[in-house]
Amino acid sequence: MSRARSLARRAAVQALYQWQMAQQNLSDIETQFLVEHDLRKAELPYFQELLHQIPAQLDEIEKSLAPVLDRPLAEIDPVECAILRIGAYELRAHPEIPYRVIINEAVELAKRFGGDLGYKYVNGVLDKVARTLRPDEMRNRP
Repeated sequence: MSRARSLARRAAVQALYQWQMAQQNLSDIETQFLVEHDLRKAELPYFQELLHQIPAQLDEIEKSLAPVLDRPLAEIDPVECAILRIGAYELRAHPEIPYRVIINEAVELAKRFGGDLGYKYVNGVLDKVARTLRPDEMRNRP
């Protein structure tokens, strides 16, 4: 996994959290992040993709998450919700990224930004989503 892509995901979690909580325009959030955050080492196109495509595909992403959640998405911690959306989006849209990388990155984001044990929840949910979205890859895991 590339450090630049990890940094893009980290910025995307923060930007999507802001979008979710403040209901701000995505272009305004993107501009703010480009001005106020040091994204020189981040994979900027990937950050932009996550920031814009997750809201654009929100219904499909949430349909992937809903069957494996133990409560409504609205009741999940907003940071962990943003992380779950990123993970589910990547599992759906980026088959070239191994599911283990996606889940590991999400777990690391949850450890950094989420609640004390939120990373365990994120891990469990995304593992179940991967079983649905990537059954062949999951079947072939060692």
